[in-house]
Amino acid sequence: MRRSITNFVTGLGEAWTLAKPYFISEERWAARGLLVAIVALNLLMVAFNVVLTYWNRDFFDAIQNMDSSTSVQLLFLYKASPGSLPMPGLVEILAVYVVIAVYAFYLNQMLQIRWRQWITKHFVANWLADRAFYNISLSPSQTLGVDNPDQRIADDLRDFTTNTLSIGLDFISNLVTLFSFVFILYEISGSIKLFGITIPGYMLWVALLYALVGTGLTHLIGRKLIGLSFLQQKVEADFRYNLIRVRENPEAIALYHGEDDENISLTERFAAIRANWWQIMRRTKALNFFTISFNQIAGFFPLIVALPRYFSGAIKLGGLTQIQNVFGQVQGALSWFVGAYPNLVTYRATVARLYGFQEAVSAARAASLNGPQVTQSGAALGFKNLTISLPDGRTLVNDATLTLPPGIPVLLTGPSGAGKSTLFRAIAGIWPFGSGNITRPTGTALFLPQRPYFPLGSLKRAVAYPALEDSVSDATVSAALTAVELPELIARLHDVETWSQILSGGEQQRLAIARALIAKPDWLFLDEATSALDTPLAVRMHRLLARELPKTTVVAITHRELDASPARHLSLTPQALAGAD
Repeated sequence: MRRSITNFVTGLGEAWTLAKPYFISEERWAARGLLVAIVALNLLMVAFNVVLTYWNRDFFDAIQNMDSSTSVQLLFLYKASPGSLPMPGLVEILAVYVVIAVYAFYLNQMLQIRWRQWITKHFVANWLADRAFYNISLSPSQTLGVDNPDQRIADDLRDFTTNTLSIGLDFISNLVTLFSFVFILYEISGSIKLFGITIPGYMLWVALLYALVGTGLTHLIGRKLIGLSFLQQKVEADFRYNLIRVRENPEAIALYHGEDDENISLTERFAAIRANWWQIMRRTKALNFFTISFNQIAGFFPLIVALPRYFSGAIKLGGLTQIQNVFGQVQGALSWFVGAYPNLVTYRATVARLYGFQEAVSAARAASLNGPQVTQSGAALGFKNLTISLPDGRTLVNDATLTLPPGIPVLLTGPSGAGKSTLFRAIAGIWPFGSGNITRPTGTALFLPQRPYFPLGSLKRAVAYPALEDSVSDATVSAALTAVELPELIARLHDVETWSQILSGGEQQRLAIARALIAKPDWLFLDEATSALDTPLAVRMHRLLARELPKTTVVAITHRELDASPARHLSLTPQALAGAD
């Protein structure tokens, strides 16, 4: 029980940590204003419920007294009973209540989307900042790694903003309902003598005891649902990720005839969904047996208990119905935890996933300060005491010192697994494992990996990347495509397609070279950037770069010799790099 309370308190703290930044942000006044308006409207609805209990009493008393005039007035007209507070007619009550309810929901949705937009923007910005997204992808799950960042940003943030408001407002409404009706119930309950002791307002204490027992039993039965709900979100996201992988790699799967293996993988992932769902079903069934029984009994219990007072003439029919109504309101408010438990379970899992993701992003951003330190100065590329390691601790390059002057092309060769691509990442400043110093020359640098990245959008955007599409003219892009021998693509410059699936590997690599022609960097780093091209075409691309970018120093990682231009050949082994100077 103590662990459950600690977990609940921890969840509240994590939820507050996630929610607080928005309400103290640059949008704080709009956020707070909307929240206050929503709370006020919800409290007005509670006030109308209080009014309805008194209307209900007067209406049924009028029926019992065969007072048709008062009954009609209470339905349609503003009624002022002698010696009592003015009582509006049912039509007026419902008309105003509907307007309040509609705008409470409308403003709630407005706050949801504003909050979701703000928190999504900041989660994405933090995820992308300092290469946190990259460091998370490199790290094992027990350190920085988290599963399915896309699901946490897209789905969990949506659920967090929606459920924080719905659960929070529901709790506030029930709290106000409790304080609004508890005194009414105490007043109208009368007293009961039990074992010679007179208990005033006895139905209030019955409602309290009923709610406490129900709350304790609900948590005892349903507490395992928290972990199951967390796991369900994970396995659902795993299954969706597997589907995305199939969608993004249809050609490779088809060429390998890998449909059977993908089917097995998808079946296994869905089996995890099904197995966990069955556990949720069984636990929910037990919980529902209790909560449905609890709520059904609560509906009739006050009526049965109050009948003796009605038959004795102590209360009229209106008083009887008012007792039933007010007892239901008080008992429902006290038993809020019972009814809200399934939503609280899902909410706790959502908060845990988002809080864990936020912590992982913070750790990943801090990890970006680790690894070889990259500075920009001078005209040469230099390494000093450079050590490059893998995430598992293995060393690829040990204590290397090297200087590469500008203007001389470099071919970096070595056996597979020697660390050529990892060195490429370290020079780019994105590799967080290792030590030492890398001095990159001042000016611009462009890194072209073996497998080019294609942003979503038009072909022009893909060619201009990482420059903004509008910052590059159509003529410049067309000239670059012609230079890399892809003139047939010029007519499709503004077509929006999934270009990574439409273009062949060789076309993708030539398109990446077109990016270099547009960017004209001072230093160009190529990591097997022509590996998908045949040797004559690869040679032409390297000669093209030498001809069109005469002021650019090219450092190329390759497995093959390319007679494209005079180049300094550098073999990547720890010994070769250590003695390269």
